[in-house]
Amino acid sequence: MNPKKAPGEKKKTCGTICLKYLLFLFNFLFWLAGGTVLAVGVWTLVEKSDYISLLNSNLYSASAYTLIAAGVVVIVSGMIGCCATLKEMRSLLIVYLVLLLCIFLLEVIAGVMAYINYQDLDKELKENLKGTMQQKYRQPGEESITQAVDKLQQEFKCCGSSNFSDWRESAWIQAEKEQLVPDSCCKTPTEFCGRRDHPSNIYKVEGGCIMKLEDFILNQLYILGVVGIGIAFLQVLVGIMFTCCLYRSLKEDPYGY
Repeated sequence: MNPKKAPGEKKKTCGTICLKYLLFLFNFLFWLAGGTVLAVGVWTLVEKSDYISLLNSNLYSASAYTLIAAGVVVIVSGMIGCCATLKEMRSLLIVYLVLLLCIFLLEVIAGVMAYINYQDLDKELKENLKGTMQQKYRQPGEESITQAVDKLQQEFKCCGSSNFSDWRESAWIQAEKEQLVPDSCCKTPTEFCGRRDHPSNIYKVEGGCIMKLEDFILNQLYILGVVGIGIAFLQVLVGIMFTCCLYRSLKEDPYGY
């Protein structure tokens, strides 16, 4: 006849099972969150890389790279967490806990960097965007800047940094003589359309690009910061707590490794 289990032992076993499946569910959601973090970082670099080239600072791209690194570690750690939970291995739970702490630090760093860049961006844009347009547009070896400026003016329907008159001091415009603004300033871009600066032809009254680019990048930095810090605190409140509880429960149960 099998001896009866003590009430305390049964309770601990049931608690372990509950923690096990709660942590498994969290790991699945956490794995999806890791994919989201990775996607946001990659999207920022791939889709918005042209605009990043207009900034002298590397903080914006560094924030995105940090999120990409965090996303990769999240996906890997989610798999480790699932294995540790299903196999009830305390050693893997320790590895998973360390990875959670590393991810937390990575995502907080990304969020803080985005916030710092958010504060410095206005000053940087005002100091550098006009000079970049005037000195580097259509210059040898500056193809990425030229492409970024053309894309910027077309997507945001603007012309120049503050207004279209900024192009009068452009090295390229002064060399071209007949060209008044780049063709990308035109509402319907065609070759040499920038030789006519009438409001019906170019984005003359819509204003410059600096405020529109600033608003756009600030929104991207806000997304990076919210995603990074938000998921990081979710880990602290839920993931690390569940992991510690399961580890402690397995330590008390006879079948934990």
